[in-house]
Amino acid sequence: MAPRTKFTKDDIINAAFNIAKEEGFDGITIRKVAKKIGSSIAPIYVNFEDVDELKQAVVEKALDTAKQLFLEINSGHPFRDIGVASIRFATQYSVLFRDLIMKDNPYMKHNEENMLFVVEQMKKDPQLVGFSEDELKSALIRMEIFQTGLSVMVANDLLPEKYTEEKMIAMLDHLAEDIFIATKVRQQK
Repeated sequence: MAPRTKFTKDDIINAAFNIAKEEGFDGITIRKVAKKIGSSIAPIYVNFEDVDELKQAVVEKALDTAKQLFLEINSGHPFRDIGVASIRFATQYSVLFRDLIMKDNPYMKHNEENMLFVVEQMKKDPQLVGFSEDELKSALIRMEIFQTGLSVMVANDLLPEKYTEEKMIAMLDHLAEDIFIATKVRQQK
């Protein structure tokens, strides 16, 4: 008898992630994941208590994927790179993006750890020198509101074709400049 194939936790998460990319989070079931990796359901239950725990691991993988997109851009302007990464994630993973951002779900809530990671990156941006941590957080929230709306439009294919990635990045740049100017004006008051 041939030895049994072992499946790692990462194999299971990757299979579930691929299902979510195509079908959304509702498409993730223990049986579908088992079929995707070519096994029984046993290895999944060895690694995860239930499907909700597996879905949370998929959310973490999605956030890591978004963070990797951000790190790959590395233009020297982290604040800008955040918006570009969001557009790219919405383009490349539109089904997953819609499920994470547009659906009320228990998996995506405000994450202070992620916000602090981004703020630390923003501190490296030469355009943001002299801004306090509170000012950076405020600028980040304002930019997230805009970039999320733009990314939702991208994920749902709601923009006219003339809005290329370059034009969307230019919109992000203009809004960032407006936010910086407004923050500097407030500092002077």
